[in-house]
Amino acid sequence: MDQRHPPMPARPDAPPPDRRLVAAGTIRHLAGRTITVRATQAGVTGTSRPAVAR
Repeated sequence: MDQRHPPMPARPDAPPPDRRLVAAGTIRHLAGRTITVRATQAGVTGTSRPAVAR
């Protein structure tokens, strides 16, 4: 758990949300390239770019 930004509790009288945002993603540095992938309920997106020099 991130101690700098603890989750805030919901209001006890708040109605439940109609939907939840669910997303997962990854970033990989492979063979001089940066590959990113993000998946949500709406679909999957991704990019492959030359890696940034550090």
